[in-house]
Amino acid sequence: MSTDFSAVEPYRPVHLFESRSITLRGLDHHLLVWGNPADASDAHPLLVMVHGWMDVAASFQFMVDALRARPDWCHRPIVAIDWRGFGRSASPGGDSYFFADYLADLDALLDQLSPDRKVDLLGHSMGGNVVTLYAGVRGHRLRRLVNLEGFGMPATSADEAPDRYVKWLDEIKAPARLKDYSDLAGVAQRLRDNNPLIRPELALWVAQHWAREENGRWVINADPAHKRPQPILYRVEEIQAFLKRIPVPMLFVEGAKTLYFLLFNGRFTRDEFLERMNLVPDFRLETIEEAGHMLHHDKPAELAGHVATFLK
Repeated sequence: MSTDFSAVEPYRPVHLFESRSITLRGLDHHLLVWGNPADASDAHPLLVMVHGWMDVAASFQFMVDALRARPDWCHRPIVAIDWRGFGRSASPGGDSYFFADYLADLDALLDQLSPDRKVDLLGHSMGGNVVTLYAGVRGHRLRRLVNLEGFGMPATSADEAPDRYVKWLDEIKAPARLKDYSDLAGVAQRLRDNNPLIRPELALWVAQHWAREENGRWVINADPAHKRPQPILYRVEEIQAFLKRIPVPMLFVEGAKTLYFLLFNGRFTRDEFLERMNLVPDFRLETIEEAGHMLHHDKPAELAGHVATFLK
């Protein structure tokens, strides 16, 4: 579905974020801030949002604008962070990324932003998996938890481990690369190819944050090393132990048009996901009919309504 972006005006944010730099575990991170985190209270805690794989924190802009349009949200502080090696955050410079580091970075972020007061925590996709695990070990730091399409992964067995390490050892020998583009319209088209449900004006706005101009080309704001798989298996028994320990109410929002489970050719289904979620003591599920995996792009206002109601 090719789009003529020459006739498209990019989305104009109503409440644009303030950029800040914060050092977490010795690494510079880019933080997006709406409002003043110091204004957080027990009644209106800070909302902390984390993005998914190959995304950026600015991706939440449309949902934030929809939240800010609500009277009870017009002054509530919100922050979103670019994960290490994504967006404008620094890369640690290694040849792989490990999931535990995201939890540690999040813990360090809350140490600085809200050391003594509980926060509301929201994550999308990979970020949804991070915040869910985090809630299982640091639940006392949270008031409520929101997971957007962070379904998890298929179960693995121990006999898969050797081949997983072989694949990882082979892949770290070769340079990882990401495709670049001749202009911003090419980046926006890539976003629409990935998700045809995103409107052209939103894609053009996201493209300005998802990529940067460098030597006459547009380069994705992500360390190519993120493409390398982790050698560590996804152990469902461990995930289940985390889920049982989540002490706060958890909202999960899915898109009815998500293609997520098609990635696994039957090795992981929505029914399996729901069976895992039965272990969460206080779990609720909402579905947005005309949205896919990137539901914060597809239906930001409807998503904001679910989030605001849950966090009220």
